[in-house]
Amino acid sequence: MNDTAQKIQFALISHTNAGKTTLARTLVGIDVGEVRDAPHVTSLSESHTLLSTPDGDTLQLWDTPGFGDSVRLLKRLGISGNPIGWFLREVIDRYRDRPFWLSQQAMRTAREEADVVLYLVNSSENPKDTGYLAPEMKILQWLEKPVVVLLNQMGPARPFAEEQAEQLRWAKHLEDYPVVRKVIALDAFARCWVHERVFYETVSDLIPVDKKDVFARLVKIWEQNHEARLHGAMQLLSEQLIEAARDSEPVDTTVSPILGPVLNVIGMGKQRESKRVNEAMSTLMTRLNDRILRTTTGLLALHRLDPGAATEINERVNKGFVVQAPVDTKQAGLLGALLSGAATGVSADLMAGGMTFGAGALIGAIAGALTFTGATWAFNASTDRNEPKVRFSDEFLRTLVVTSVLRYLAVAHFGRGRGNFVESEAPAFWQNEVEAVVATNESVLAGIWQDARADAKRDKAQDALTETLKRMTLEVFDKLYPNQMRMRS
Repeated sequence: MNDTAQKIQFALISHTNAGKTTLARTLVGIDVGEVRDAPHVTSLSESHTLLSTPDGDTLQLWDTPGFGDSVRLLKRLGISGNPIGWFLREVIDRYRDRPFWLSQQAMRTAREEADVVLYLVNSSENPKDTGYLAPEMKILQWLEKPVVVLLNQMGPARPFAEEQAEQLRWAKHLEDYPVVRKVIALDAFARCWVHERVFYETVSDLIPVDKKDVFARLVKIWEQNHEARLHGAMQLLSEQLIEAARDSEPVDTTVSPILGPVLNVIGMGKQRESKRVNEAMSTLMTRLNDRILRTTTGLLALHRLDPGAATEINERVNKGFVVQAPVDTKQAGLLGALLSGAATGVSADLMAGGMTFGAGALIGAIAGALTFTGATWAFNASTDRNEPKVRFSDEFLRTLVVTSVLRYLAVAHFGRGRGNFVESEAPAFWQNEVEAVVATNESVLAGIWQDARADAKRDKAQDALTETLKRMTLEVFDKLYPNQMRMRS
């Protein structure tokens, strides 16, 4: 420890059972204290390290007991000429009136230790209906410390304008209390690093002048940690997507003459061969599901969250596959003629191996099957041209990019205080923003998938995809949280 190391301290206080310890867990990243749906669960003031520098500078967060009978506490402060001395003398309250004594300890910690007081409120309540708010504001005034009000329990994610409106509603109500310097959202359940960035920027204005430099060093550590975590998350996602782009599964089927491979895949051949194609697709999807689960677990570890029930993709959609089948030159030419309509006069008996129906009907059946399934056809250009395969199409990979970014957003917004991670449906406005950003990067992604499937360019493709995912994710965040993405220099 450097002898010149400094310490900055925040005191987190609120009315009892407002979620202080839950927020402390989310910010610290470990399970500190005890969390129960009951009043006065926190019985002692505890200090936890939020940030530290190699030189020993630290940012400490004090989790304090909640205020109980705020009105009586305010009255006692009013009749005592020396409140701190009163705290020390009235030890009998510790045994006779424990909730009242806990409130005293919260005040004492904030008064003696804090550089800034963080006052947590339940945002779902109407500030006009909270009977404890007015006396607690007056108690905070007695502390003579700058206060930042944190809005907790804001509910499911909403568009930025709606969250801002709620924040303004609280700020307007608290205008009568000059001790409150800022009002911001920092939900224990749904905060993400953008909220933390805004939090640190907001608090920086309130740090004592002689500690501003050390606070800047501490926030720089936060920035570095965040950048490393974001890059690590994008690497995990890109690895999963590149593996999916390169993956394929052989189809165990006998190649029939002329149109056999094509007709089997679109359901016009033997039933058992179509079943084998479906089995190959199922195997391919199972591997994808395993990778998604592994990637989600990795994202949770990066964000110091406990793994839970991550939703897996179970639908097997035919349009998600490119069907690769060995087709020789004559067959390829025949297929092209069929699809172009040039084979109208060719005998359907010859093409279908004995099945009799008009060539026009055959063309319609093939084209209809292609339209209905949305399948993208590609001929196998690998050295082993005698092995039919299925692989994911570029269209399906695009869907995986969207769901991957949405999964990252879900993890990044999941507060540790909620317990085990459970993946739920992303808000519709999230998906709209992600879809829009991905749509502007279609050509970039197409080039990445092409490189990914070439062994010599695999690493190049993954590096490019990592940077593309990072850029797209930051664009999405900029849409979700306008003008809140960058710290001031």
